[in-house]
Amino acid sequence: MTRIGIVTFPGTLDDRDAARAVRLAGAQPVALWHKDTQLHDVDAVIIPGGFSYGDYLRCGAIAATAPVMREIVSAANKGMPVLGICNGFQILCEAHLLPGALIRNDHQKFFCRDQTLRVDNTDTAWTRSFSSGELLTVPLKNGEGNFQASPAELERLEGEGRVIFRYIDLNPNGSANDIAGVANDAGNVVGLMPHPEHAIETGFGPLKKGAEGEYCAHGGTEGLKILHSVLVSLLR
Repeated sequence: MTRIGIVTFPGTLDDRDAARAVRLAGAQPVALWHKDTQLHDVDAVIIPGGFSYGDYLRCGAIAATAPVMREIVSAANKGMPVLGICNGFQILCEAHLLPGALIRNDHQKFFCRDQTLRVDNTDTAWTRSFSSGELLTVPLKNGEGNFQASPAELERLEGEGRVIFRYIDLNPNGSANDIAGVANDAGNVVGLMPHPEHAIETGFGPLKKGAEGEYCAHGGTEGLKILHSVLVSLLR
């Protein structure tokens, strides 16, 4: 069975949600602690969301120096699939596995909503189960989710197709070019700000609209397709 590591830092709050999502996708979650100096034979890694220790300095800056991150950086550079969600996205940027930076939301407030995303690149380890242009709705919750990069870096990301997810209908935090997620050059490392691990079970996911357009029930398992994608990628 595919083994997917779930990293926990002091302050991480979505590690158990990520582990549950991995199990529902048909893989085995493997707990990784921030002080670990080995990855325990995992096939892929998820760095989940939360508020890791040291975020008061700059989100992800201290966590990016943890012993487990040295192992993750090494494995990612050799092709291991790595996904960073929310704080995990921030950590991947601080570890220089992904470009750019996540800064304070432009409206200076924490923001939480069900967010529609568009998949702009299906040629990554974490998006192969999607169709290009496909929409998905997953929860979003962040105070520092504003993705920024230099004009030259943004032009390069757009030109190379490394913008993976884009906000639709509303840009919730001021991210440049409505960017919700990006990938590295090889496509094995992906970071996104919204939370696919919270859209994995009917009855507990984002609100769904009824025939009359009213929000009528919780549902949606669209987040699972991100995990299904990495399982497909690992079999290639």
